Amino acid sequence: MNAAFSRDWEHAVVTGGAGFVGSHLCTALLDGGAAVTCVDDFSTGRPENISALLDRPGFTLVQANVSEPFDVGRPPDLVLHFASPASPADYLRLPLHTMEVGSLGTRNALALAHGAGARFLLASTSEVYGDPQQHPQNERYWGNVNPVGPRSVYDEAKRFGEALTTAEADAQGTDTGIVRLFNTYGPRMRGYDGRAVPTFIRQALAGEPLTVTGDGLQTRSLCYVDDTVRGILAAAAHGMRGPVNIGNPTEITMLELARLVIELTGSSSEICFIERPTDDPAVRCPDITLARDKLEWEPRVPAEEGLRRTIAWYRAHMDS
Repeated sequence: MNAAFSRDWEHAVVTGGAGFVGSHLCTALLDGGAAVTCVDDFSTGRPENISALLDRPGFTLVQANVSEPFDVGRPPDLVLHFASPASPADYLRLPLHTMEVGSLGTRNALALAHGAGARFLLASTSEVYGDPQQHPQNERYWGNVNPVGPRSVYDEAKRFGEALTTAEADAQGTDTGIVRLFNTYGPRMRGYDGRAVPTFIRQALAGEPLTVTGDGLQTRSLCYVDDTVRGILAAAAHGMRGPVNIGNPTEITMLELARLVIELTGSSSEICFIERPTDDPAVRCPDITLARDKLEWEPRVPAEEGLRRTIAWYRAHMDS
């Protein structure tokens, strides 16, 4: 993390701490000297993501659904609310749980932060922009979201979470911030979570056809998880309310990504085209001017290097 925006946290609570991004946050905070309480109900998070942390001094696991009141023992000085199904496979399987975590879960996490006088940071998402009519997307754009489409349970849960976090700061004076995370990838993503990077890598390593949706010309901007974590912790330490985009401004089409994965894995897999999901955004790219100016943050890991690291992890965890 940029030394200009670091802070020595004493006790951080990470909801969803056994998830993909959450587990990397727990590790980074522990490495920075903080005690960390991971709160997770394992509805989508995995015990193996935090297995290496269980014996580390300062790490505590609380198995709980944050949509219900939960206890973390001693008061924290940082609450990172990252609990939520995040992949289409998960939020389509758990629609009501997704909305409860975004509403009741956010309210409970805010109450914890307010009662302790802690800094609170909400993990929002680029999905609040929907299928954007502005490109690239900056934080002033209000979005183009279908409130009753199949993706709405996730999109609207995050939009409501942002509204609730803003209301809490205005009404209660709680120290809150919002980060809008764009597509993040790296080790610990589940192979069957439905997102492009793990799907393509799993298929390539198994010698299966890579399933590209539509014509494959839709774009995403992929940020390696280490870069995303640096941005999150910089926003937490800075004290900004946000929202602030955290993502990689370099776009890649899904067809280009599939071809790159085949090349990097040395796979003989072919590409096949399948139906594109309803309301799938045509473009997704962050304007990170605010993060650059205020946090002095930008991604460092090029796509090819990040994918090599991720592929190496999958080779060692083929059953993940």
